Amino acid sequence: MAQVQRMSRLMVKTLRDDPADAETLNHKLLVRAGYVRRNAAGIWTWLPLGKKVLDNISRVVREEMDAIGAQEVLLPALLPKEPYEASARWEEYGDLLFRLKDRKGAEYLLGPTHEEIFTLIVKDQVASYKDLPVMLYQIQTKYRDEARPRAGVLRGREFQMKDSYSFDITDEGLAESYRLHREAYQKIFARLGLDYRIVSAVSGAMGGSASEEFLAPAPAGEDTFVDCPACDYAANTEAVTFKLTPVSEEHGPVEELATPDTPTIETLAEHLGVPASATLKNLLVKVDGEIVAVGVPGDREVDLGKLGEHLAPAVVELVTAEDFEGREDLVRGYVGPQGLEKVRYIADPRVAPGTAWITGANKADTHAKNVVAGRDFEVDDYLDVVVVEEGDPCPKCGTGLKLDRAIEIGHIFQLGRKYADTFGLDVLGQHGKPVRVTMGSYGIGVSRAVAALAEQSADDQGLCWPKEIAPADVHVVAAGKALQTELALDVSEKLGAAGVRVLVDDRAGVSPGVKFTDAELIGVPKILVAGRRSAEGVLELKDRRTGEREELTVEEAIARLTA
Repeated sequence: MAQVQRMSRLMVKTLRDDPADAETLNHKLLVRAGYVRRNAAGIWTWLPLGKKVLDNISRVVREEMDAIGAQEVLLPALLPKEPYEASARWEEYGDLLFRLKDRKGAEYLLGPTHEEIFTLIVKDQVASYKDLPVMLYQIQTKYRDEARPRAGVLRGREFQMKDSYSFDITDEGLAESYRLHREAYQKIFARLGLDYRIVSAVSGAMGGSASEEFLAPAPAGEDTFVDCPACDYAANTEAVTFKLTPVSEEHGPVEELATPDTPTIETLAEHLGVPASATLKNLLVKVDGEIVAVGVPGDREVDLGKLGEHLAPAVVELVTAEDFEGREDLVRGYVGPQGLEKVRYIADPRVAPGTAWITGANKADTHAKNVVAGRDFEVDDYLDVVVVEEGDPCPKCGTGLKLDRAIEIGHIFQLGRKYADTFGLDVLGQHGKPVRVTMGSYGIGVSRAVAALAEQSADDQGLCWPKEIAPADVHVVAAGKALQTELALDVSEKLGAAGVRVLVDDRAGVSPGVKFTDAELIGVPKILVAGRRSAEGVLELKDRRTGEREELTVEEAIARLTA
């Protein structure tokens, strides 16, 4: 027996027009179809239909996590400061944390993620290698003080997330736990009906080594990823690396050039009549307060997010005019890597040893040419830090890469021993000595998956949910007359008795046109209409996704929908 939900009793208010503040498809449709309502910036109420979709996604996640032997727990959202202070994330997360104090002045936070707390739970509960491996997970509300909440439920300050953690004795055990999660994620997203890509990623503040993202391509996506059309390479743009290839060429000596009023690459290239790619751009940033120079070809931009990920957990900021005061070695607009003193120099791999450049001469209104990497200046660290562009060579096969937008729906990390080291997570090994545990961390954005599905599956009429997560299996519509309503309710009860989840539009005083429009907007996979042939016991069945229609008797409709 399944529930029959009557729209005459359902708290749902559909809208004809898009919300004024909506920019993305999921925001427009989830609000218009009565799934969610906004309470404040980045804070949403899930109405009955939306809660059903959210719960269905959680159910699929639970089933696949349980299938790999993970155990569900529920940790608090209100967390003490001390564990996050110990891991340094109290400071690293900065303004993203919601911080608060209790009446006694003790400091707390609303959990953005729970690595620290899970580590402490396992330290408390597990004493021997015989108790490992163990995988724990929860589905819980997380909190992040986003500066610019946007895109409806896609980027909120409060959101639903599944986070799981594996604990193993060996690196081989961690690799196995990682594999199990990876395969479980593939099953989850396939069941949800999501089009997704698995891409290489960087760990950033999470720490650890291996890291992959699960991305759902969509125009509303906040992530940009690269996809090679010729091989299986795919990566978040922040994880794309360019191969360092030294050049063996003879170059003339360094020559200074008078270049007045050319503080930018554009003005310099125009003044000298050279392409911007022949110049070397040197961006000054502060890394934990220390000035660092970053060199990239003049026709490329520095990806500050990428740079920040490479240097995490250090804080990266742009320099200000005040930072040049008292630094005669730093001439604003004319900085070159040759002769820089007490400044760490990071370069993109395109600035390879043997390459020659036109760059600042560290003198006002002066540049230098034939400045050769490895001859006239040394690079302290090579990091791929440029903004990836369409057509950049694939690191694997050399083919021009394609760029696409996507929504991050999952992320898996091999954390290693970062948090185990912080909290001294040891167990008694098989030889009677303490062994340090190694960890994995695995997240799925449950509420983000709702937004991603809305973005990928919607059409011009409205939402179009896959059956697995739709709020009902069939939307029965009574066109309006008493006989039609009676037939609609009768067939709905029979379907419910057969285990079919039914949403029936039995609203009185609502025109057939509005009911049909709402059925398309709400997006249940099958629409069954009690219309003009109701007196004959004939219904119309429509497939919401394909638009195919057919007329069936009540018995045929029930047989079709319960098959």
